Amino acid sequence: MGRKVTVATCSLNQWALDFDGNLQRILTSQSEQANSLCACVCVCVCLLRPIMHHNVRYNCRVVFLRILLIRPKMQMANYGNYRELRWFSPWSRSRQVEEYFLPRMIQEVTGQETVPFGDCVLSTKDTCIGSEMCAELWNPRSPHIDMSLDGVEIFTNSSASHHELRKADQRVSLVKSATTKSGGIYLYANQRGCDGDRLYYDGCCMVAINGDIVAQGAQFSLDDVEVVTATLDLEDPQPEHSQTRRWTAVKVDFSLSSGDDVFLPTHQPITWQFHTPEEEIRVCVFSLQAGFLLPLSGGVDSSSTACIVHSMCVLVCQAVQDGNVQVLRDVRRVVGDEAYCPQRPKELCGRVFTTCYMASENSSEGTRGRAKDLAAQIGSAHLNINIDLAVKGMLGVFSMVTGKLPQFRASGGSVRENLALQNVQARIRMVLAYLFAQLSLWARGKPGGLLVLGSANVDESLTGYFTKYDCSSADVNPIGGISKTDLKSFLLYCVDQFQLPALTGIVAAPPTAELEPLTDGQVSQTDEADMGMTYSELSVIGRLRKISKCGPYSMFCKLIHMWKEAFSPSEVAQKVKHFFRMYSVNRHKMTTVTPSYHAESYSPDDNRFDLRPFLYNTRWTWQFRCIDNEVVINAEAHRDLVGPDRSGRVQTKISKLCWGSGRM
Repeated sequence: MGRKVTVATCSLNQWALDFDGNLQRILTSQSEQANSLCACVCVCVCLLRPIMHHNVRYNCRVVFLRILLIRPKMQMANYGNYRELRWFSPWSRSRQVEEYFLPRMIQEVTGQETVPFGDCVLSTKDTCIGSEMCAELWNPRSPHIDMSLDGVEIFTNSSASHHELRKADQRVSLVKSATTKSGGIYLYANQRGCDGDRLYYDGCCMVAINGDIVAQGAQFSLDDVEVVTATLDLEDPQPEHSQTRRWTAVKVDFSLSSGDDVFLPTHQPITWQFHTPEEEIRVCVFSLQAGFLLPLSGGVDSSSTACIVHSMCVLVCQAVQDGNVQVLRDVRRVVGDEAYCPQRPKELCGRVFTTCYMASENSSEGTRGRAKDLAAQIGSAHLNINIDLAVKGMLGVFSMVTGKLPQFRASGGSVRENLALQNVQARIRMVLAYLFAQLSLWARGKPGGLLVLGSANVDESLTGYFTKYDCSSADVNPIGGISKTDLKSFLLYCVDQFQLPALTGIVAAPPTAELEPLTDGQVSQTDEADMGMTYSELSVIGRLRKISKCGPYSMFCKLIHMWKEAFSPSEVAQKVKHFFRMYSVNRHKMTTVTPSYHAESYSPDDNRFDLRPFLYNTRWTWQFRCIDNEVVINAEAHRDLVGPDRSGRVQTKISKLCWGSGRM
């Protein structure tokens, strides 16, 4: 006879300061656990709260049948997107417990005056339960290691781990690793939904035992509450450990297992189903006002945003068909029709999504046609707007005041004139986008306004390759944390997933802003030519800048090896210096960039993730001089070795010298 226990974990769509809604979702999760006959200590993931103890504020987890334990967080998340030390102090007294006097209102409910407060475990009649909180799992000295050595068999983790592309594998690996090394059961719960800022929490609650995942929650879902249960046998073989220093144990007069469990089936290991990056982009949805307005240029970026909205409509229709009452209620509120029931994604898209192509005299028929075709295929309400009249009016005001009329470079104008004429087009598009967002529904006799969607990718933000206060300035930018490379892959995925053949031509076309005059009716301006590097090169540079924390010189030292097959050291030097000039000159744009969903680990978001100066010495004199010195040394070494001999044998030696050391 074993010791079989039924355990549960959950993902809840909790929202800061939504006390009524948060309480209701907690109660719903408890009801679902009860319906699953979950005979376990009720460790509520969402009963995380700030608690003052000795005038110090701690981030705490409250464990209860009645209140059994208040467990303060010991390792703070104070990096990347998190600033936990702004609000809380860590509990630094490992394995120590104190008495905590409950507030009078709680005493009246529970009949308790004091409860244990600190780092301890729960000892029931049949097992021992330990707790980790969020970032503690990711720490090299995770509490579960020592707890398992002291006989803890069930570990619980209440987490708020945000989504990034390709991150789910890290979570699953950590949980599997914890129970592979230590044995036992691991219950992982994670927040779902938006934090009210730039992060999206993607759920992924799970149950593991002895290195195997046995129950998996959805990574993305429109359900506000998801409960995952599993029945497991604590007698399953576990690694043997030598005893370590003991934890204080709170004794609980309760048993998780029953004596009559011979015929109770247990959950078996499963294979985790991971989403591809393209699928992750597709299913990260966002909320509605009365709908969205998107300036649709016919390029990769705005088309990606359009496909994300279309994907949202697909998910909403599926949720309604599956009987999700809350989603149906939300859709009816958005469209202003209490009798409405969405049947097809294309039809729903026509109700909540407006796209507009904002043409100028510099726009090509190719981009106009691609935007029109995509809008027709996804079902958006599409507008064709010509901005030339507004541009001429703006330039007319300038000419009337100054007596001068700027010209494009193609017509003999200066670089400054050329840039100003591009910027005025871009900024007029932003103004018109907001005008149509506010009044287009009114013009159709419908209530409400639209949220303006932006579409600047993470690589353009890195270099500042966008006009400040242009169409990148919007209410929300769904793709602001996604690279151009991933967006192209996402569009190719959507071609087959949603039957959108217009995307094939969009991906094949060279990225262009179309702000300069056409040449014989054809586009003469491309993004990569303007930026001086390709998007794939920018993605590599972005990761080195943020993840590897490289400045100009250290980045050069890495890239001469990474790019040795494509570029000489002097060419690498030019690209690195060009990037850092663009980055430093344009960094100020990140202080006003549109809020975007955080999806990439090298995001330059200035609001909370990538906190850096926005005013730089753009000459980088010392760093660039170090790079130039290395290029000179390499050239001299090359010249000395080559001499008059141009044979392949000598060239091989040169290659080894030039690329074989960090100095070169």
